[in-house]
Amino acid sequence: MTENYDIKLINKRIISMILPVAFEGVLQMSAGLVMMGFIGRIDVITVSALGISQRITQMVWALFKGITTGASVFVAQYYGAKEWEKMKHVMQQTIISTILVVLLLQVGIYTFSSQLLSIFDPSPELLENANTYIKTVSFGLPFLAISLIVGGVLQGMGNAKTPMIITAIMNMINIVLGYLLIFGGLGFEPMGIRGAAIATALSQVAACIIGLYVLFSRDGVLSSYLNKDFFRIDLSQIKSVYRVGLPTSMENMFWQLAAIILTRSILTYGETAFAAHQLGLQAESISYMPSAGFGIAATAFIGQALGAGDKKLAKIYLRQIMKGSLAMTSISIIILVFFPKTMMTLLTDNPEVIALGAIYLILMGLVQLPQNASQVLIGAMRGAGYTNIPMLVAGTGLWGIRVPFTLVVVYILKLPIVAIWVVIAIDITFRFLFNLVLYKKKNIYEKTLV
Repeated sequence: MTENYDIKLINKRIISMILPVAFEGVLQMSAGLVMMGFIGRIDVITVSALGISQRITQMVWALFKGITTGASVFVAQYYGAKEWEKMKHVMQQTIISTILVVLLLQVGIYTFSSQLLSIFDPSPELLENANTYIKTVSFGLPFLAISLIVGGVLQGMGNAKTPMIITAIMNMINIVLGYLLIFGGLGFEPMGIRGAAIATALSQVAACIIGLYVLFSRDGVLSSYLNKDFFRIDLSQIKSVYRVGLPTSMENMFWQLAAIILTRSILTYGETAFAAHQLGLQAESISYMPSAGFGIAATAFIGQALGAGDKKLAKIYLRQIMKGSLAMTSISIIILVFFPKTMMTLLTDNPEVIALGAIYLILMGLVQLPQNASQVLIGAMRGAGYTNIPMLVAGTGLWGIRVPFTLVVVYILKLPIVAIWVVIAIDITFRFLFNLVLYKKKNIYEKTLV
């Protein structure tokens, strides 16, 4: 099968994509761990406030992450087909539509923040803290959305190094400003959770400015588009990108809506239990964030191969990417299963939170293989334009297993919080099997968009 292909060269291309994306994931994870560590040393109310606020802001992330996927798929396939002007046009139109949509969403979140947070039925103190955070951080959402688009289109071209550098700068700014504004220093007064929000928003502003400079500078791919016609809207192209991207947005929103229900359910166990869950999620990202890079690589390289009309190359890419993903996952399994308390200690000094969060990490460590293998299969299907399949799988798993069974164990059986985590592990395993069945059923190598 591979006699006409240079496997070493293919692996080199994969590694050149995976390493920056994985390192970018590690940077995001590390910044998240550090910031959560800062917040975790204030009190459990502040941790919970950050948690429920992020459930709202992550809905915006979910929408634009999907649109980014749509743009990335088109860019990858046009790049493979060497249709340069069409590729640039996709980038331009995606950025324009993003600016218009995200500004409307930012105004809505700022204006109705209290009503949105009331979904979680928080205590007055928790609502006050969460409202402070979400109103402040909402100003960074437009810049976050544009940064996502910039990173996605560059990765679609196979350029993962530049998004990694931008992420590194963003996270350094977030950590340094976060420490100074949360705890005080260098003339700054301690601002607590408001300081965390300001630091996050400013880091997103910086990332957006750098990303746009990369695209529109003299040597940038969109340098010729920086003129008075830039804001001319092509509804047909925007519809095409959204048609491919919105299923991924819906998939991400399924996750966020499910997270809202789960968050409210977990809050019934008290703020200590919720803090353990929230910090456990952050610690688990040691596996999820790097492995997500393999899914991104699958989308980019399989999209490029199909755009070039090379089905055999697309199959080879999938096989090699899957091997790499499973190798990296084995390392994270060891960390999560055998050193869970060490991971939790990095985030909090509360012994109850550490003990409870360690149980979460062990359970999630046991299902890392199916979870991360699913990422690669999903990336492959997206690269071919089958963005509706991951949406179907996520919807079935989340709303057929995770959410209903969580409600049963919490409100009917009244089991401990560990029962929720067992349900999550079952859902992860089911979705892997479902993804595998659909991948084998669909001949993704016969589908191209361009």
